[in-house]
Amino acid sequence: MREIRFHGRGGQGAVTAATLLAIAAFKDGKFSQAFPKFGVERRGAPVQAFTRISDEFIRRKSAIYEPDILVVLDPTLFDFINVTEGLSKGGEVIINTEMGPDKFDIENAKIYTVDATSLAFEILGLDIVNTAMLGAFAAFTGEIRKESICEAVREHFPKHLAEKNVTLVEKTYQTASEGKK
Repeated sequence: MREIRFHGRGGQGAVTAATLLAIAAFKDGKFSQAFPKFGVERRGAPVQAFTRISDEFIRRKSAIYEPDILVVLDPTLFDFINVTEGLSKGGEVIINTEMGPDKFDIENAKIYTVDATSLAFEILGLDIVNTAMLGAFAAFTGEIRKESICEAVREHFPKHLAEKNVTLVEKTYQTASEGKK
């Protein structure tokens, strides 16, 4: 089983990203679950969301305390909370940032970075990076097919938003794939 924890701020779509990832995993023939962790936070407050993906039925229902993969939608969260708390040894961290992976001092982890904000502004005209980060997730981890993410996006959003977000997933996937080499 792979456990993924999303870190973002209210309004960035971390909860939607976790849900779309679970749907995409299901489309890939896997078992999955997604759920948020937040209270009465308002827009801009730190939020977490979780996704589990497995080839077998998932019985666990708790929050994710030792994630295999972290997806960080807002790099400023590193200044306020311990984003990497509990990260599994040898885990992976995907960060939305202009900076390279070498700018982050995270021990025992593979760090990937992608400038999802710039891509989201270019394609959506907004800084909502959730679908961009799913494209990066597919490229960096290989856990889920990009096509399954695009299907989940098309099912979730109205047609005019879906196609823009699919374009964003594909562009970020391409950018991340080129950056991974």
